[in-house]
Amino acid sequence: MTRWWWVRHGPTHQKMFTGWRDVPADLSDTARIERLSAYLPDDAVLITSDLQRAVKTGDAIQSGRVRLPHVQALREFDFGDWDGLHFSEVAKKDADLSRAYWETPGNVTAPNGESWNDAASRVRPVVDGMNNANHRDIVVVAHFGIILTQLQRAWGKSAYDVLAQTIEPLSVTQLTHDAGKWDVGVVNHSP
Repeated sequence: MTRWWWVRHGPTHQKMFTGWRDVPADLSDTARIERLSAYLPDDAVLITSDLQRAVKTGDAIQSGRVRLPHVQALREFDFGDWDGLHFSEVAKKDADLSRAYWETPGNVTAPNGESWNDAASRVRPVVDGMNNANHRDIVVVAHFGIILTQLQRAWGKSAYDVLAQTIEPLSVTQLTHDAGKWDVGVVNHSP
């Protein structure tokens, strides 16, 4: 059995598409970070995406946990040409495509980016490999979209249905994998 503790990185205060752009996280709320770290299992291994907002959040909650190397495959969705643009700009520039990207997620791809299914396929081997590595507890500091792909996997719902789920910065979503089956614990929990 493996328990996954998915933590969304600290807030970035970005008001635009933020995928692979490497922007910092605001980690100034030290009391919240301390509560988050205390909530997570002490003997867990800790991995993060390789983007600085995840890496620095991981640094803030490490607290003696064994740190594994950063994993590029845990990056947020690659929004391609949309990364760094405000949502209204994208809606104006690529009206039909941007609407389809959110309303029928799956194979719809951002220009020079990736689709929901692409991102989920990128993360799956990392998760499967960790499930087979005999870790009881794994804390992963990742991103909104990546956490949602794992919720979709555990819930068995459509990507569209899962997109309605809020995942706040510095929240925890806990999933358990046991003998090929998934169980969903807390979702979007802020300790």
